[in-house]
Amino acid sequence: MGVLACAVAGLTGCATTYPPAPPTASTSDYNYLIGAGDTINIVVWRNPELSMSVPVRPDGKITTPLVEDLPAAGRDATTLAREIEKALAKYIRDPVVTVIVTSFVGPYSEQVRVVGEAAKPQTLSFKKQMSLLDVMIAVGGITDFADGNRATLLRTSEGNKQYSVRLRDLIKRGDVSANVEVKPGDVLIIPQSWF
Repeated sequence: MGVLACAVAGLTGCATTYPPAPPTASTSDYNYLIGAGDTINIVVWRNPELSMSVPVRPDGKITTPLVEDLPAAGRDATTLAREIEKALAKYIRDPVVTVIVTSFVGPYSEQVRVVGEAAKPQTLSFKKQMSLLDVMIAVGGITDFADGNRATLLRTSEGNKQYSVRLRDLIKRGDVSANVEVKPGDVLIIPQSWF
């Protein structure tokens, strides 16, 4: 009996537990940052020949008439508009620029990644007030081999702090208390079940 108790204690001692993820994540001050792969619409008031839609290149830069290789990735639309105005001021008087993001990818540092036993593991563009349920719908749920209640949420914005999340309770039982908000850069790790 003593050997069995020691074996059980040894097995449970190997299991790593993390605190549960907080139900809400502070994203109230979140501003979308442009990323490589985004498409942006640039409108230059009173200069339609300079207005156009451009992709953000893999190196994070854009090129427009009169403005070449301007860094766009990692900036919000308003900041980029002011930088384009500054560059255009060399060529036209008092440029007024508006930047509208029309196709969203976002910077890699803000994408939500899902790895392990998701039906379709992938990287998702973060959206304000995105929840764990939103993420699970996007990846098609968990596989039959997933140990959903041992999943871990790695929060890169908090120095890689880890939280436990209960995916099986959320998806299979409809337990909305298991639904938590995700933050930009979160990584959801879904382990395989041992049995």
